[in-house]
Amino acid sequence: MTWIENLGKTVLRFLEKLGTRFVFLFQVAGWIFTPPFRPYEVLKQIHFIGVRSLFVIVLTAAFTGMVLGVQGFYTLKKFGSEGLLGAAVALSILRELGPVLAALMVTGRAGSAIAAEIGIMRISEQLDALETMALHPIKYVVAPKVVAAIISIPLLTAIFDVVGIAGGYVAGVSMLDVSPAGFVGSMHTSVQWKDVYSGFIKSFFFALLISWICCFEGYFSDAYSGYGAEGVSHATTTAVVLASVNILVWDYFVTSVLV
Repeated sequence: MTWIENLGKTVLRFLEKLGTRFVFLFQVAGWIFTPPFRPYEVLKQIHFIGVRSLFVIVLTAAFTGMVLGVQGFYTLKKFGSEGLLGAAVALSILRELGPVLAALMVTGRAGSAIAAEIGIMRISEQLDALETMALHPIKYVVAPKVVAAIISIPLLTAIFDVVGIAGGYVAGVSMLDVSPAGFVGSMHTSVQWKDVYSGFIKSFFFALLISWICCFEGYFSDAYSGYGAEGVSHATTTAVVLASVNILVWDYFVTSVLV
C-alpha cells in the first residue's frame, strides 16, 4: 500500500501548489489595480523585458521568415503555386510562429532572469525585509513585472511579425526569383484582420502565463524548490520549462477557439 500512499501525497502536493498558484495570480491582479502605482518601475521592467529582448527577437524572426520562405517555396512549387508564397509566409507567422516563438524567446531570456531575481530576493530575505517595512512584496516586486510583460510581449510579437515577413520576402524574392508583386499581392488578398488580432490575443495570454509562472516559481522557491542556490536554480529551470510547455498547450486551446 506504500505506492498508494505516495500517489496520494503527490496528488495532494500538486493540488496544493495549483491552488497556491491561482491565489498568487488573484493577489497579483488585486495589487496591480491598488494605488499607489509605480510607473517608473513598470517602465524599467519594460526596458528589461522588451527593449533588451529586441536583438534576439529580430534575429529569430529574420531567420524564421527566411526558412519559411525557402521551405514554403519548394513545397508550393510541387503544386505550381509559387505565387502563394507571400500568403503562406504571412499567415504562418501572424497566426502561429510570431506569438509562439516570441513568447519562447522572452521566456528563455527574461523569464529565467525574473525567476532567478525573485528567488534570490527570497533566500536573501529581501522579500521579508519589505514586509517588515509595510511594503507588500507582490505589490513592490511582482506586479510591475506582470504589467510590463503584458505590455512588452505583444509589442515584441508585432516586431517579430514584421521582421519575419520581411525575411520571407527577402528569401523568396531575392534568392528564389519569386515575383515581388505576386508575393505582396497574395499576402494582401489572403491575410485578414482576424489573422492579425488572433496572434495578438495569443501573445496576451502568453505574456500572462510567462510572468505568472516565472514570478511564482521565484517567489515560492524556498517552499517548493528548496532553500539556497540549489533551490533558486531549480526554481529557474522549472519556471522556464513550465512556461514553455504552457505556451504550447495554450496555443492549441486558443487556436481552437479563434479558428
